[in-house]
Amino acid sequence: MAGFNPLKAPPGSRLALMGNEAIARGAVEAGVYVATGYPGTPSSEVVETLQRYGGGLGFYAEWAVNERVAFEIALGAAIAGARALATMKAPGLNVALDPVVSAAYSGVEGGLVVLVADDPGPHTTQTEQDSRWLAKLAKLPAISPSSPQEAKDYTVAAFDISEELKLPVILRTTTRVNHAVGEVVLGGVREPKGFKEFKRDPARYVRAGMRWNLERHRWVNQQLSRAEEAAGRHGLNRVEGGGDTCVVTEGAAYNYVVEAVESLGLTGDVRIVKLGLIHPLPSGFIAGSIEGCRRILVVEELDPFIEEELTVLLHQAGSGTVVYGKKTGGLPLEGELNPLLVENFIARALGLPTPAPIQQPAGGVEAPERPPPLCPGCPHRFTFIALRSALMRLGYKPSDVPVFGDIGCYALSVNPPLGSIWTEHSMGASISMAMGLRLSGFKGPIVAVIGDSTFFHAGIPSLIEAVHKKVSLLVLILDNDVVAMTGHQSTPAWSRTETGRAARSISIVDVVKAIGVDKVAVVDPYRLDEAVEAIAGLLEGEGVRVLVAKHPCALQERRRARRTAPYTVDPGKCTGCGACIAATGCPAIFLSEGKAVIAVEDCTGCGLCARYCGFNAIKPGGDAA
Repeated sequence: MAGFNPLKAPPGSRLALMGNEAIARGAVEAGVYVATGYPGTPSSEVVETLQRYGGGLGFYAEWAVNERVAFEIALGAAIAGARALATMKAPGLNVALDPVVSAAYSGVEGGLVVLVADDPGPHTTQTEQDSRWLAKLAKLPAISPSSPQEAKDYTVAAFDISEELKLPVILRTTTRVNHAVGEVVLGGVREPKGFKEFKRDPARYVRAGMRWNLERHRWVNQQLSRAEEAAGRHGLNRVEGGGDTCVVTEGAAYNYVVEAVESLGLTGDVRIVKLGLIHPLPSGFIAGSIEGCRRILVVEELDPFIEEELTVLLHQAGSGTVVYGKKTGGLPLEGELNPLLVENFIARALGLPTPAPIQQPAGGVEAPERPPPLCPGCPHRFTFIALRSALMRLGYKPSDVPVFGDIGCYALSVNPPLGSIWTEHSMGASISMAMGLRLSGFKGPIVAVIGDSTFFHAGIPSLIEAVHKKVSLLVLILDNDVVAMTGHQSTPAWSRTETGRAARSISIVDVVKAIGVDKVAVVDPYRLDEAVEAIAGLLEGEGVRVLVAKHPCALQERRRARRTAPYTVDPGKCTGCGACIAATGCPAIFLSEGKAVIAVEDCTGCGLCARYCGFNAIKPGGDAA
């Protein structure tokens, strides 16, 4: 809409906001002064919203090189009294965990909120991690919203609770909350809360003293014990309905419970105990809420976190009430919940007929499996084709040379027709795992593939280790000048950030050379023959060799209006052999009535397909859409 700005709209406005936009608004309402994070779906839009709409509001909102650095930036601001926000997806909390755990002992003066976005399903994440366990490990309060409105309101509450308890607070979300869109009623905006004071206090902030650490551990436990009281003041927990069947739930799962209860005609007859505080479990509130219940059901994502703790609470209270959930009630331990799953679960627990499964219409056609491809014109496609060509030139089969992948768009090269990477585990793992294979005794060439942002995030220590130990391998750094897969965020190579902030550009080549790599080359993968030559020249040899394949992301090029005229197919020359599709896997090409067709609205004009047409049927010159 014209003039839409979720951060500057006045109190009382009703806006349709995505959950992440609502979190950003909540941070502004709470007076955030420093906001940072590392992009990762489903969390990215929080910082993006602060960057896009926050001009003139007086806070800092920029991406950090990784989640650990982001959290430490936020912590440094919060110990001085500023309100700070750090955002990340679930695996990012693993990266940040060392300082997160230590920060509990130090505590904060200004509110510090850590948004951690879990991904049941998963939709875009390498693991179905349940970050509630890490909140428990770190001994930090964690709260969980169920809707965009709660996402905003709970963010404000999280900042307040953080200052009340002097502890960082984890705002734990899931994809269906982050990316849901709903009506949000806006509240008032506080002035950004910046520096207050910072005094030297070694017993609090220095972890080198073991007696101090013991005392701070006692302090953490004492502060954490006050979390239920603080959550109560902010109205984070509530009970809906009545009856002697209780359903304890939180987060997105609450919405499925409400829908299931309504579908079963049980609205008002089932007691829904909705938890906003998920760690520590509000035992007093729960005990009062489930009193008189003959059956207790727990609906949660992902692991049986509440179910296990609730079972312990009931056992300690001498109650024989059975808890039904993921361990005992048949809810799946893996994957995302949905209303039908929850409705079946509740119906079975109550001895009611279960809803009939959704039937496919007779004679229906199943959609073919469509693995996500690299985009039309993606420079990574050129790089992997060059790698395959270089292997063949040197007499290797693709199965002879392990290719260790990393986190990023290039992981999509696992799919046919490229079929390139062999592994993809965690940020920066490609180089270290390749080193491990070499140390295991593997004798042939080894390739590690890592993107530019992933290299800055976690690849540099791995490269240092490989160079220091004089391990022989080839590292391909795919530099498309952006954090592409998570939404085209900035990298440390940018000289100006999304907010217009001037920055010093960090050169990947300079970093690689400073580490001590002697054989470093840079090639534009669009110059395919040169790329093949460069890879072939570096594939074999001693020590670490690095090739930087540098070409901008094709989507960024289109946005910058640098798009080349698309290619078209001459149907008179095309034989329908499909070589252009089989070789490239480009999604802009498809077969129609036995002929190849190029979708001109998708084609970037890279010309790769034309190289594989033996009939000269593909030519430049189409009209761009």
